[in-house]
Amino acid sequence: MDTTAGLSRLLRTAAPHAWFLEDEVAGLAEFVGPGAVCVDVGAEFGLYTWTLAGLVGPRGHVHAVEPQPGPATFVGATRALLGAGHVTLHRTALAGVAGTGALSLPRRRFLPVHGRAFLTTGAVGLGSNAEFSRHDEVPVTVSTLDELVADLQLDRLDLVKVDIEGAEASLLEGAPKTLESFRPVLMLELEDRHLARFGTSVAEVVDDLARLDYVPRTWQGAWVDRRGDDGRRNVLFLPTERVLTVP
Repeated sequence: MDTTAGLSRLLRTAAPHAWFLEDEVAGLAEFVGPGAVCVDVGAEFGLYTWTLAGLVGPRGHVHAVEPQPGPATFVGATRALLGAGHVTLHRTALAGVAGTGALSLPRRRFLPVHGRAFLTTGAVGLGSNAEFSRHDEVPVTVSTLDELVADLQLDRLDLVKVDIEGAEASLLEGAPKTLESFRPVLMLELEDRHLARFGTSVAEVVDDLARLDYVPRTWQGAWVDRRGDDGRRNVLFLPTERVLTVP
């Protein structure tokens, strides 16, 4: 019995109304179905992981990538509770080059703000995280998306969701083989305030992916062509070969 199916439906139904869920969760079913394989990079506590797990079902697989000890432990415990054998947790960071690194984890009133942690490799200063008075350094192993896909010996990859606080462009630099071979749908959280510490911008990431024949869309109750002023931080990128098949 797939215990994630009901949870996924609940999350997708609640997404437009719940403050802790992103609206885009409601639109994932348009691109992810039974048997699909997805990678959730920056899974944190797994809201996207469990949404995707219910959509892919037991014939598919979701790889949740989360290097932070607290959130990773939570995802692992939830996986065990749900009996979700089609979800695998990877406790590593993904970037442009493999090796070792450190996360900068901010704290507010002594509590960790996991959603604002970022891999410091390639970053200059705290950038948008300068608003926090305290930051912990969390050592992590670092891999690339290409290496992860190769190690897993994937024969398909349908969607990659990435929320890593400005290091999205770095991750793409470590994924050329994956993007060329599998042409997955990409959903990236892109904000200039986070990207700036890595010396890039939303416009540059959009342009880079355009050169790889990806078309940006955003969620407005439905997936629509992205406008630069639409105020949406999550951008879905469709391979051009799929654009004609999606309304």
